[in-house]
Amino acid sequence: MAVDRERVAALVRELLEAIGEDPERPGLKQTPERVADAYAEFFAGVGADPAAPLAHTISVSRGPAPDTLPSGAVILRDVLFRSVCEHHLLPFRGHAHLAYLPGEQVVGLGALPKVVEILSSRPQVQERLGEQIADVIAGSLDARGVLVVLDATHECVTMRGGRQTDASTVTIAARGEFAEPAARAEIVALIGAAR
Repeated sequence: MAVDRERVAALVRELLEAIGEDPERPGLKQTPERVADAYAEFFAGVGADPAAPLAHTISVSRGPAPDTLPSGAVILRDVLFRSVCEHHLLPFRGHAHLAYLPGEQVVGLGALPKVVEILSSRPQVQERLGEQIADVIAGSLDARGVLVVLDATHECVTMRGGRQTDASTVTIAARGEFAEPAARAEIVALIGAAR
């Protein structure tokens, strides 16, 4: 389902009036349409299948490089993401760090950020976002373990309330072998290792 831009624009006009502004003044005249365009981008993941990017897998033993069977985790660090907190409709953004222990099938590394993008392009909370990413990767690949670490800054924390401008939130979602603290610790250390 696509965002109803016309309806969003009408509601933004109403919101501007509700806060005491004139939506017809020059600085605000195009704001409703701009917000509608932004919302279409911010919420493009609503109704999209987050597993679709993982549909094309590569056989480890019968693929293009059968002599390079991975014996450990595949880790993708610093995947940028942005989302909108469902509590205040304010943005949050940060880095996703993704790790999985491959079975017979692996996926192109470019597919993993697409999963993050689809799931973060919905009204979200960070805790659920990490769990959903882990579930999609675990459910789509024959991974023996999945770990998702999200580190994000929330504007509902930095711009309102306590206004903690330097605060970030870290969440961890683990599946399979990475649900074990010792296995998870090694991957978390590698994610945080200096580059």
